[in-house]
Amino acid sequence: MGPWILAVDLGTGGLKTGAVSLSGEVLAQSIGHLNTAYLPDGGAVQDPAEWWARLTDGVRSVIESKAVGPGDLVAVGITGQWGSTVPVDAEGNPVGGCLLWSDTRGGRFSAKALGGPVSLFGYSPANILRWVQLTGGAPSPHGADPLGHELYLRNCEPQVYARTRKLLEPLDYLGLKLTGRIAATPASMILSWLTDNRPGSKAAYVPELVRRSGRDPARLPELLPTGSVLGPVARGVGEELGIPSVPVVCGVPDLHTAFIGSGAVAPYEAHITISTTSWIACEVPFKRTDVFHQMATVPGLRAGAYLVANNHETAGLCLKWFKDSVAGSDSYEEVCAEAAGAPAGSGGVMFTPWLKGERTPVEDRTLRGAFLNVSLTTGREHLSRAVLEGVAFNARWLLDAVETFVHRPLASLRILGGGAQSDLWCQVHADILGRRLERVAEPTYSNLRGAGLFAAISLGRMSLDDVRGLVRVTDSFDPDPKSRAVYEPMYAEFKNFYGRLHASYARLNRPSAG
Repeated sequence: MGPWILAVDLGTGGLKTGAVSLSGEVLAQSIGHLNTAYLPDGGAVQDPAEWWARLTDGVRSVIESKAVGPGDLVAVGITGQWGSTVPVDAEGNPVGGCLLWSDTRGGRFSAKALGGPVSLFGYSPANILRWVQLTGGAPSPHGADPLGHELYLRNCEPQVYARTRKLLEPLDYLGLKLTGRIAATPASMILSWLTDNRPGSKAAYVPELVRRSGRDPARLPELLPTGSVLGPVARGVGEELGIPSVPVVCGVPDLHTAFIGSGAVAPYEAHITISTTSWIACEVPFKRTDVFHQMATVPGLRAGAYLVANNHETAGLCLKWFKDSVAGSDSYEEVCAEAAGAPAGSGGVMFTPWLKGERTPVEDRTLRGAFLNVSLTTGREHLSRAVLEGVAFNARWLLDAVETFVHRPLASLRILGGGAQSDLWCQVHADILGRRLERVAEPTYSNLRGAGLFAAISLGRMSLDDVRGLVRVTDSFDPDPKSRAVYEPMYAEFKNFYGRLHASYARLNRPSAG
């Protein structure tokens, strides 16, 4: 059968487990759904025990598929969501739920920690200057990141905080479960913005930034260089999963594994991911920050190279919401087939995909979604297509910001993620972005492929340059001129809606006098 790598992709909506060959082929895979509790005070929480249950089920499913043999397993690679926080005790057991990347309950505490008498975008001048200089980014003053999570637990759940010995990213928690070792890397901890990200810097926290943030240094995990082996699979865990004690490579964010899984690994070769969230990224040879559009570069996977980092808060999540809450359908395919029955432009109906605020190219937690221009002639097919188009208009807004950021047009993009399974959604993105899109094979499993190949690279079994020849493109989508003519004026109006909705929601959320 040949050697293979166990890849784990902990997404927000589900945990994928797969067997990846050293040639990048996904030999077997399993998907387990995950539940998120969205709380009225801005909380978003998952149960780490459910992650482990889905991982256990997934590994057993992969082994039982007979596509691979346990004796041929050579390593474990981990990827997934980042910017979330799992509080664990001295034995590594969770003492509370995982606060997700979208949990904003610590916002008021973050704002106080990062701001000052004079503030710029929520930061005191000294804070933003120092953070950007050293890291290229900064913790959010709105609370949706590990700083906000720690400050929330400290101030609002003191009993949980008192029992907490370490605050871990989900990737590092899974590494702990597999090996028994608590450790992280600059890549997994990037959204804490506590490491020096300048070229040649060591894997270490910057004491000054820890002090400025108000984070407790004792609750930060040990740091290892990105690409390190965390340790072997613990014996009891291997027996539980039915796998041998092979090396577990420290986890990296899905940004990094999407970069690998796209096969577009040369400088300025871009990819767009349509998953729960969405982003547009590419490798660049510079460290840069755009505070205005909440975009930065983070250390990449080559010496001196960086990856453009940005994020749309809700993308595929918009389609899930529409499927579950509006269409009442059990199938994404059914919703997309219905959307195909509406013309480009959805009869003038537009959808703003800001169901939980936005992060890039504007950080605005007050924004919310809306259907606009709905009339008596609007059918469900128009609403369905408007959701697909609204996410794509948001991606166009992001593309404009990214191309300005990298100082060049991105002629084509690889498209991946669960949303890329839909031919219609790929074509809508091509038409609205005005760019050729190349869909990779099995786009849903691109991060599994990336996690497997990253583990192989980390163990010296291949180089990053080998990856391009291992990722197959199955389809391409070119912009349709007729649809482009419909979408261009709608895109201009989409951006106008942001200004009007921002002003409206700001008034609605303004505290009343007295």
